[in-house]
Amino acid sequence: MARFKRVSRGRLALIALGVIVLGYGVHFLWGWYGPGPLPRDSVFIVGEGSSLASVARDLEAQGAVASATTFRARARLLGHVSGLKAGEFLIPAHASGSQVLAILQGEQGVMRRLFTVPEGMPAVLVHEKLMAQPMLTGSAPMPAEGSILPQTYDYRRGEARSAVLARMQRAMRDTLAELWAKRSPRAVVKTPQEAVILASIVEKETGKPSERRLVAGLYSNRLTQGMKLQADPTIIYPITHGRPLGRRIRESEIRTVNAYNTYAMTGLPQGPITNPGRASLAAVLDPADTRALYMVADGSGGHAFADTLDQHNANVARWFALRRAHGEL
Repeated sequence: MARFKRVSRGRLALIALGVIVLGYGVHFLWGWYGPGPLPRDSVFIVGEGSSLASVARDLEAQGAVASATTFRARARLLGHVSGLKAGEFLIPAHASGSQVLAILQGEQGVMRRLFTVPEGMPAVLVHEKLMAQPMLTGSAPMPAEGSILPQTYDYRRGEARSAVLARMQRAMRDTLAELWAKRSPRAVVKTPQEAVILASIVEKETGKPSERRLVAGLYSNRLTQGMKLQADPTIIYPITHGRPLGRRIRESEIRTVNAYNTYAMTGLPQGPITNPGRASLAAVLDPADTRALYMVADGSGGHAFADTLDQHNANVARWFALRRAHGEL
């Protein structure tokens, strides 16, 4: 009987120990895979070179995990502690420890902050916008006109402005190289830089995507025939360096001789007058097969095109009549 009692006590002790171990195991796993303490979605920042220990402390301070020590222990036993990414992450409310670690190691929770350069935004305004972005750091040089590809770029909080600028300029170089390799025999530009210059004029001359190749074809014809391009935006650029003029062009400005005014010179200006988008670059490298040499606004946001001066004069007369009818003259 005494022996039976000893055996029973031993079994009970083993059972109790098993229950304790099982309970602790359940608690350990629940603390990793169960809902976390974070009450609402929260932004969390991991700095460059941050260790698991420092990240765990920051997570506890922000309320994303209950304990930095247990988070680290569970991460080491149940997760992969290598590969924490620097950046800004969105951690959802009540994310488990497992979810938190996965977010900080992957791309799914990275906050996408966007910097958009619209087509035709000149370098001076891109630089101002870049310098005004409060979540970027450091300074950036004034970019060369035409060196930036207009599109939307991702950036991280705390990223250097110079790095974002370099990415925008690399995008232009890569896009230009791609399009240049596929250029049409009708393209009249002789170098990639000439393509950027002509594309910048096309970009400023029309806001209608359907007209880009036709405008590019018209200016290509003028270049081939040795005619002046006579593009109004080239008059404005040396005056404002890309900023809006805010008034009508003066007669004296039309006659001014400089390296940009295509009313006073033949050929291309000395450099781009804005940052042209991909579509305008593609247009000058594959211009429309047209005989058009002239264009004038048609009142719809687009242009009326003409092959001859007589046709053009008739289009101009219609345009002035329309403006008079609207009380603009």
